[in-house]
Amino acid sequence: MSVPSLCSLCLCGEFNENTSAPNTSPRPRLMYLTCHHMHIPDGYLSPSTCASLYAAAMPFWAMALRRLKRNLMSRFVPMVALVAAFSFVVMMFNLPLPGGTTGHATGVAIAAIVVGPWGAVAAISVALLIQALFFGDGGITAFGANSFNIAVVGALVAWVAYRLIAGNAPLTSRLRVVAAAVAGYLAINASALVAAIEFGIQPMLFHDATGAPLYAPYPLHIAVPAMMIGHLTFAGLAEAILSGGVVAYLQRADLRLLCGSAPDAADETASAAVMRPLWIGVAALMVLTPLGLLAAGRAWGEWSAADFADPAARAQIAAVSNNVLPGNVPAGLAHLSSIWTAPLRGYAPPLLQHAAIGYLLSAMFGVGVVVLATFALRLLATRERSQ
Repeated sequence: MSVPSLCSLCLCGEFNENTSAPNTSPRPRLMYLTCHHMHIPDGYLSPSTCASLYAAAMPFWAMALRRLKRNLMSRFVPMVALVAAFSFVVMMFNLPLPGGTTGHATGVAIAAIVVGPWGAVAAISVALLIQALFFGDGGITAFGANSFNIAVVGALVAWVAYRLIAGNAPLTSRLRVVAAAVAGYLAINASALVAAIEFGIQPMLFHDATGAPLYAPYPLHIAVPAMMIGHLTFAGLAEAILSGGVVAYLQRADLRLLCGSAPDAADETASAAVMRPLWIGVAALMVLTPLGLLAAGRAWGEWSAADFADPAARAQIAAVSNNVLPGNVPAGLAHLSSIWTAPLRGYAPPLLQHAAIGYLLSAMFGVGVVVLATFALRLLATRERSQ
């Protein structure tokens, strides 16, 4: 019996209430254009796996909150809000990957360089939470996993790599640009590898009496290559270019923005005058987000169930999944996949049928909520500090 493909289980699809068969009723095309690599949906990981990864992420969230407490009166919190918004927008730019799948950069290395590892954990976690809650980009049950993979593993790998390579080099040194690029490349690949392992161990640990997987059904020998090929090439290169390019810009704009990662730096804050052009840059990226729709393929492991009635889609799935074609939707995944329905699922406001406009408005809304959520963390830190 062939192993069911994870690609059949994307939350962009729907399932009938009493069966694992897909609901093939037509849906707006824009709902299918915005799946992202590494954003694990609900149902792909077992409840025990999700709980374990929530537990693994919590100490890092606690450290991030403690960091916010120590910097309530500085511009550290506004900088966290800025890099969180930047990460949210960057993750909306889909890139074509080998085999017709898509991926994206994360901005995690820039976050770690500008606001340090704990600020990056807070910023990226906030961005991921807003994506899951409002846009269905990543699951609610899998939020701990996504945060651990991208915000924790990604930030720490980027931070360590940047510090090791840059060393005590001056903030204006070209070595820091190289260090940022390498840090970005290593961070996104580390995150992808951890996610691939989480996918790959599911069929080994969680299956029914017949051996059929209950959650993500692809084993390690398929999940790891499928995830890593795209990240070791195009997605990793995009993250490297983004990270190195932003650091090169910050070297010219204001070196204080790089002080959070410099050894023995005395000032890790930035003036409002310096932050203003950066917010303008984020706004410009928001305007350009509809370009992310040009890469219209699915991310590996996130095809809709309806795709399997389409011969062309089945051929694409087989091409990037070791020629393993899907079987039935695993029972556990079918059960958990409907646990949360995001109001703006797929970055597609229900009232809008124009994909580009919907994507742009989703970016604007998302950035606004990300900023509000970051300052809500500041309020929480203030209350805890006063107790």
